[in-house]
Amino acid sequence: MSYNIIKTMKEPLTGKKTCVLLLDGLSCVLEINGLDKALHMAEVFNKNSDSGHSYEVRGGGKIHKSKKNK
Repeated sequence: MSYNIIKTMKEPLTGKKTCVLLLDGLSCVLEINGLDKALHMAEVFNKNSDSGHSYEVRGGGKIHKSKKNK
């Protein structure tokens, strides 16, 4: 199964949330094989986000959380 990473951005003035799927280098939706790899990438993105955006892993019709956060 492949997984995607969703980036959630929140407008500071209005609080409106916008969600987007990350793309690969060819402007196609990024597909990551392996849940552990996808969770690790989302964790790295969250740690390095200085803008307050958040990243989550989606696959199989649901959002997957890191085992550390359960």
